[in-house]
Formats: sequence, C-alpha cells, structure tokens
Amino acid sequence: MSDLEEAAAITFRRTTWLALYDCLFALQRFIPHLTRSSLHRLYWRHGISRLPRQTDEATDKPSFKHYPIGYLHMDICEVRTGEGKPYLFVAVDRTSKFVYARLYRKAQREQAAEFLEDVLQQLPYRVHTVLTDNGLPAVAVASWTKRSLPMSA
Repeated sequence: MSDLEEAAAITFRRTTWLALYDCLFALQRFIPHLTRSSLHRLYWRHGISRLPRQTDEATDKPSFKHYPIGYLHMDICEVRTGEGKPYLFVAVDRTSKFVYARLYRKAQREQAAEFLEDVLQQLPYRVHTVLTDNGLPAVAVASWTKRSLPMSA
C-alpha cells in the first residue's frame, strides 16, 4: 500500500472505530488490492488492531436516541502524509451504520457537494436528514438544490 492509502486506512479506523471486517469492506472500494491480513498487519503496527474495551462507566451511560433510517452524519478530517494533506470525507448513517468514505486533495464546496452526491447514489434508501458539525459539508448541503433535505448543524 502507498503511504497515502495507509494514512487513509489508519485515519478511517481512528475516526470510526469500526471492526476490522467493516473497515475492510468500506476501504476495499477505494483500495481494491487491500486484503484482510494486510489491513490487520497495518492496524497492528500502529497499535489499533484491537478495538478499545468499554469500561463499566460507558455501560452506565444512557444509550443514544434511536433515529429512523436515513439520518446521515457527514464529517471531514485532514490526513497528514508524506505526500501532502488530503482530506478524508466520511458519511455514516446512524441507524444502518452504512459508511461511505472518500479522499480528496482539497476540501472545498465542490468536493463536499460531489461527495454528498456520491453518498446519495450509493444508499439504497432516501436520506431525510444530514447532520454535520463541520462548516464545509453544511455549506455543500445548503447549496445543493437537486433534492430538498432538512439539515441539522
């Protein structure tokens, strides 16, 4: 794997904390030659091959509110590599746990709008709400006019 692919896989794991097979499934669309064993070795080298154990304090907390399917959370994070600073765009449906991720060289309105278009094409159901805590996806969602979606920020 290239340095950029490794950095993206590591950032994806640290951002989502999904299980190994879930990470593999999500990343293989963008890194076709990725295997389970190479991904496990990569995570092992970086000390993230095991998911953190939940403490008793975590089990005492109330569970998250249940959302209907189609409640999408979008986020962007910068991936620092020797090849530059690409941006990892991630979208997660809160109910189905569907994850879509993509790397871009820039993080501007056009990339966010393109990413949202790609996510909506991949989902087999209609998205009714897009949540973001980051300004750029919110701008893209607000400026995106093909479908009317309520937006939470």
